[in-house]
Amino acid sequence: MSREPDISFICKKAGLKYPVMGLYDTPNKGSYGDFVPVKSCVFSYFSLLVKGRHIRITKDQYGCGGAGGWLCGLETRSREEYVSFLTDQEGLKANHGLMELWLDSVKPYLPEHENLFFGPLVPSEYGYLKTVTFFVDPDQLSIFSIGAQLESKPADPEPVIAPFGSGCMQLISLFRDLEQPQAIIGATDMAMRQHLPLPVLAFTVTRPMFERLARVTGDSYLTKSFIQTLKQERKKQGYSSEGADS
Repeated sequence: MSREPDISFICKKAGLKYPVMGLYDTPNKGSYGDFVPVKSCVFSYFSLLVKGRHIRITKDQYGCGGAGGWLCGLETRSREEYVSFLTDQEGLKANHGLMELWLDSVKPYLPEHENLFFGPLVPSEYGYLKTVTFFVDPDQLSIFSIGAQLESKPADPEPVIAPFGSGCMQLISLFRDLEQPQAIIGATDMAMRQHLPLPVLAFTVTRPMFERLARVTGDSYLTKSFIQTLKQERKKQGYSSEGADS
C-alpha cells in the first residue's frame, strides 16, 4: 500500500485522546515543520508531540545513549559497562549472564537515511513510515489489542508482544521483522515513564499491522455489546473517553 490508510474508525471507537504517532526513516526534513532536535529522552518531548510537533533523531544528535545505540546503531558504551549498568546499578536482570543473553538476542535498528522523525502522522511521508504508536489507556489498549489479533491465525507470529527493553527500543528495535503485522505493548520502561501521564501506555505497530487495524471497521467487535457495556460502566464510574461513541 502506497497511501496512508484511514485509521480514524478504530481511533474514534476507542476514544483516543492523543494524536497517532509515526516513526519515519527519511531523507526529507521539509515535511516535518518546526521539528525539535532531541537532546534528552525521546519521551521527554511528549507534551510537544501531542501538540503536533515532531522530534528528529540522528547519529549526531540522539538525546540519550539508549536512543543512540538502539535507534541509530551507535556504540555509546562498552558491552561490559552496559551489562554492569543494567544489572548491578539498575537491577533489570537477575545476573550478568541473563543480561548477556538478552543482549545477544536483540539487535539495534540501523537507519536507512540520515533522519529519524517521531511525531504525528504525515500522510505524504507514508513511504518512509516504519512504525505507528498509539498512546492509550488500559481500556484503549484492550481495544487495539483485539484489533491486532482479529485477522491472526494460530500459526502466525504472535500479533501482540510485550518484550523487555527500553522505551525507545519498543518503538522499533524489538520487532524482529518490520514486514510482519505485529504490535508491541510499550512504555513499560520505568526510566521513561516519568515523562508520560500515569494511565498512558504505548501500543506500537508495524506498518502491515497499521494497515490491518485500518481494516477494522463496520461489523466487528467495535460495534458489538462488549465495548458498549465497557463504555457504559466507565461512565457510571465517572470516566469518559474524549471522542468515544456512546
